[in-house]
Amino acid sequence: MDAHLHSRYSRATSQDMNVKNIAYYAQIKGLNVVGTGDFTHPLWLKELKENLAEFNDSGLYVVRNQKDSKVFFMVTTEVNTVFDYEGKTKRIHHVIWTPSLETAEQVNEVLAKYGSLEADGRPTLKTTPPELVEVTLEVSKENVVFPAHAWTPWFSLFGAFSGFNSLKECYQDKSNKIFALETGLSSDPPMNWRISELDKVTIISNSDSHSYWPWRLGREANVLEVKNFSYREIVEAVRSGNPEKILFTVEVNPAYGKYHWTGHRGCGVSMPASEAIKHGGICPVCGRRMTKGVEERVEELADRPEGYKPPNRPGYVHLLPLSEILAWVFGFGSPSNRKTWEVYGRLVNRFGNEYKVLLEARFEEIAEVVGKEAAKVIVDVREDRVKVEPGYDGVYGKLIIDEKKEETGKPSKKSLSLQDFM
Repeated sequence: MDAHLHSRYSRATSQDMNVKNIAYYAQIKGLNVVGTGDFTHPLWLKELKENLAEFNDSGLYVVRNQKDSKVFFMVTTEVNTVFDYEGKTKRIHHVIWTPSLETAEQVNEVLAKYGSLEADGRPTLKTTPPELVEVTLEVSKENVVFPAHAWTPWFSLFGAFSGFNSLKECYQDKSNKIFALETGLSSDPPMNWRISELDKVTIISNSDSHSYWPWRLGREANVLEVKNFSYREIVEAVRSGNPEKILFTVEVNPAYGKYHWTGHRGCGVSMPASEAIKHGGICPVCGRRMTKGVEERVEELADRPEGYKPPNRPGYVHLLPLSEILAWVFGFGSPSNRKTWEVYGRLVNRFGNEYKVLLEARFEEIAEVVGKEAAKVIVDVREDRVKVEPGYDGVYGKLIIDEKKEETGKPSKKSLSLQDFM
């Protein structure tokens, strides 16, 4: 399940991000449930009504006139709340889930009072987080609100530049209504487990994708097991946090993020949280303040040691998009390259979808299709045996898969920048 993405009505989003493309590429990826995204935008909601049909009164939708579709849509959106708090302007992004297109329309009627819904697929609303929760749940108790990409430096719950130091500080008297938190690309479950306050919420992951291509769609996701396939069952699984229902999350290693370490791009300086704290956040080259990384921000708020895991919590796995791996291994340069797609297609045709390749296919089986080198890298990624050069101050992290010797005998590291799919 990837329950947070965007439509073509959001800024910096592919104009081909429509219902049919999302459904088609979600099936290739191996996703069963995807968010519609952007139900707050009137034109997108109109398209959703025209192109989707509810499946068996489940609160989930399928593409109209495609009875054999294996991809189900959950009605979702993201909103940006802007407000003043203790003399500072706060900007926080939230995800909203709703059980039907009808309740989505009702939510829109309420939220339109706080800002223009036509301006962007992710509207900016002049209201506070607790008020957003209150008015959204007044429409339907089955609606869900939770913080989006919780650690991103800008526009997030714990963001270093405009966020809060606790979930309760942000949502105040409505914090008891928040039962989920989205990691975003900049954090993973172990980072969040260090905050004891977050024991009461379920850690989930979604792509926040602005494109239907499978190296963006589903790059982060959730693996659930529910008895009855419905909106209510999914929500209850997330609410419970039961590892028998939320089996694990798919995560991008947060070191790939462009704000993982603290650093100063202008001076080419980057460092882990421990070093940044020793330097007082000051660049040792120029003496200016460095951009605080997510790792350091977690260190500021953590009340538990690194490596701590609360009992009875869902697991996680670090993965990379298959097409990105193949583009690197075969030197095709880009996941969108025609040759990359040819190799990608052979694997998907053999195993059924991308997730089955990344999570289930055996080394020997993969090697039969694409050779031993590619098979080894796919398995190494699956088992978290790859190294990462962490990102900092707007510079994306780099994947270092192996070290080889050139003809000169000097070691040469092969590295891959993940900017194409981030």
